[in-house]
Amino acid sequence: MDTSQGSTRRVSGFKPTGHLQLGNLLAAIRPMVAGQYAVRTLAFIADQHALTVAHDPTALAALTREVAAILLAAGLDPVRSVLFVQSHVPAHTGAHYLLESTATYGEARRMIQFRDKADGQETVRLSLLTYPVLMAADILLYAGAGHDVEVPVGADQGQHLELVRTVARRFNTRYGETFALPRGLQPGSGARIMDLSDPRRKMEKTNPVTAGVVFVLDPPDVVRRKVMRAVTDADNTVAYDAAARPGVSNLLDILGCVRGCPATELAREYSTYARLKADVADAVIAVLEPLQRDFAGIHADPAELDRVLAAGGEQAARLAGPTLAAARQRIGLLPGRVGEL
Repeated sequence: MDTSQGSTRRVSGFKPTGHLQLGNLLAAIRPMVAGQYAVRTLAFIADQHALTVAHDPTALAALTREVAAILLAAGLDPVRSVLFVQSHVPAHTGAHYLLESTATYGEARRMIQFRDKADGQETVRLSLLTYPVLMAADILLYAGAGHDVEVPVGADQGQHLELVRTVARRFNTRYGETFALPRGLQPGSGARIMDLSDPRRKMEKTNPVTAGVVFVLDPPDVVRRKVMRAVTDADNTVAYDAAARPGVSNLLDILGCVRGCPATELAREYSTYARLKADVADAVIAVLEPLQRDFAGIHADPAELDRVLAAGGEQAARLAGPTLAAARQRIGLLPGRVGEL
C-alpha cells in the first residue's frame, strides 16, 4: 500500500445484488479509479448487505467475485488501493453492534429505503432495518485516528450518510472522541443515468425488467440493441431538457459522461435521434469492450482473485483494527482478541 496519499480515506461499497450496470460504472467506478492515486481508496464488496433480502447463496458468492473482477478490470489497482470483501473483515460486524447500541430504533425505522423495501412484505428481515447502522460501521471504522473519510453518495443515500454522522457524533459525545465525521462526495453526471426504457427512473442493476438496463458485461450487440430501442420523445429534434424531454436528455447524459463533455453542448451536434443513438452505442461499446476483455482474464483465475481479496482483507483489518479497539475501550468493553468473533 502506497502511503503518499495523505490522511484522507475514500470508502466505497458495492452491493452484489445484481450485475453491475452502466450507471455504476460511470457514476461510481470510473471516478473511484481516477482518484485512487490522489486519495487512499478503500473499495469493498458489501456481501453482508445483500443478506437483508431473500437471496440465492450460490448467486451471492458468484456475484461477489464478479463485482471484484469488474472493479479490477476497470482499473482499480490493488497495490495502491484496498479491495476487499466486507465479510472478510470481522471488525465490520464488531463495530456494527457498538453502533447499534448507539443508534435508536426510530432513526433506523425512518430510513426511506427501509420503508420502501419493507412496504407490502409479509415478513421483513431485521437486518433490513439495521443495515444503515452496518453501513455506518463500514464507514466509521476508517474514520478514526485523525483520518478524514470521504464517501461517494448518490441523491438517494444522503439520509443514510446523515444517520452515520448523527451516530458518530452521539458516540463521540457519550464516550469520547473516536470517529471523525465523514463527508459526502457528490458524484458527477453519471449519477443521473436513467433507464433506457423508462427515463424517469434510474438505471438499476436489480430492475427485473432489463430491456432498458445496459449491464457492464452485456455483449456489444446487446448494448447496441438496447440503446437503439431507447425511449426518446414525440418531437424528433435533439435538445437537452431533463425535465421535459428525459429520453433524449438521458442519451446525451450518457454520451457526455463517456466523452467527458457537457450534454448540453453535445445536443447541438445532432439533428436526428438515429445518429445520436448510434454514437451513444458506439461510445458505450468502446468503453465496455476493453473492460470485458480484462474481466474475462481476471475472472478465469479464481485462485488469483481470491488471493487479491484476501490480501485486501488483511490490509482493511489492519486499518480498521485501531478504531474498533478504541471504540470498544471507550464504550466500556474489556480488551480482548478483537479480530475474532
